[in-house]
Amino acid sequence: MERGDREAIATLYAPGALEHGARVTLSEPAAHHARVRRLVEGTHVRLTSGTGAIAFGTIALLAKNQLDVLVHEVRKVSALPAIQLFVPVADRDRMLWLAEKVTELGVTGWHPVVFHRSRSVSPRGEGPAFAEKVRARMVAALEQSSGAWLPTIHPELEVASLIASPPAGDRYLLDIEGVSLLEQEPHGSASVILGPEGGLELDERSRLAGSGWIPAKLALTTLRFETAAIAATAVLRAMLSRSPQAQEA
Repeated sequence: MERGDREAIATLYAPGALEHGARVTLSEPAAHHARVRRLVEGTHVRLTSGTGAIAFGTIALLAKNQLDVLVHEVRKVSALPAIQLFVPVADRDRMLWLAEKVTELGVTGWHPVVFHRSRSVSPRGEGPAFAEKVRARMVAALEQSSGAWLPTIHPELEVASLIASPPAGDRYLLDIEGVSLLEQEPHGSASVILGPEGGLELDERSRLAGSGWIPAKLALTTLRFETAAIAATAVLRAMLSRSPQAQEA
C-alpha cells in the first residue's frame, strides 16, 4: 500500500549503467508503461538497472516510442545472499506466474530442469522464446516490487548434468519424506530443487540425494511445485538474511 504522505513513484527498468546527471533513454515498453500510469514530463520516477543500481530522476521526454529520464541520484544496493531455484520444466502459465513471485522474493538464479515427467506436460515452458517471456515477467515483477536485482535465467538442463555439476553452497531437494526445511541452517547461499507435476521418479530422487542434495519438506501435504517454490524461497530468504555472512555484508 502506498503511503498518503508521500508522492507515489513509478519504477521503470533501465538496463545498463546509471550515473548521476545522465539522460537515460528507454524504449517503447517503458514509454507505454509510463502512459498507462498516466505519467507526464516532469514526473519523478525510479529506475532500476536489475544489477544493483537504483536511480531517481524526472521524465524529460515522453513520446510514443521513447522515454527519457534525467537522473538526479543513484544508489547502489548490495546483492542478497544467493538463492538458486531449480524449477521443473512444467506448465507454461504456472512457470510464468512463479517467475514473477520469486523475483519479488529475491531469487538470484532461475534454472529450468527437464525431469522425466516434464516431457509429458503440454503446453510446457521451454526454449529460448519461453525464456524471453520469463524474463519479461521478471522485469515486470522487479518494477512492481522496486527491486534492484534481476534473477539470472539459465538454459534448461537435464538431471544428469545437474548431478555432474552441482551448484555451490547448501543444496535442498524438496521432498515430503525429508527433514523439515525449517530445521536447516543454510550458510551464505542456498539452492533448492523441486520436482515436476506428478513428482520425481524414484531414480531421480535417489540420484539427487546421493549427490549431496538434502531432502527437505515444507508441509505435511504434497504441494504444487509453484507453491513449494514460493514457500521455500521465502523460508530460505529469511534464514539467509539473519545468517552471520549476511549481517557482515
